[in-house]
Amino acid sequence: QVQLVNSGGGSVEAGGSLRLSCTISGRNSAGYCMAWFRQAPGKEREAVASIDSDYSISYADSVKGRFTLSKDNAKNTLYLQMSSLKAEDTAMYYCAAFTIGRYCVASFSADEYAYWGQGTQVTVSS
Repeated sequence: QVQLVNSGGGSVEAGGSLRLSCTISGRNSAGYCMAWFRQAPGKEREAVASIDSDYSISYADSVKGRFTLSKDNAKNTLYLQMSSLKAEDTAMYYCAAFTIGRYCVASFSADEYAYWGQGTQVTVSS
């Protein structure tokens, strides 16, 4: 059974930094496409960043230049380094994953992802 465990959220002032982690348990993360989504109160869930099985990374325009996505297959862990945080980054952040075999191309569509973490809250005060 695949489980995703999120950690690393918290409260920070605008301009600060946080790092989120997402660990896949029960599987080797190689071959999985993974992504971070976020959902603010009253808003739809939106993709933040995604990574293919070949390590190709995509970012939402709203976080380009501020967030950095990385994946360590040896630790089965996905990281999201968030810098220059803004109040509008406040949301519940979820990691997600799917696989179709050895290779996969990540998507910004939440419907593509079969596995989801429990979410971690990020609050940025202005």
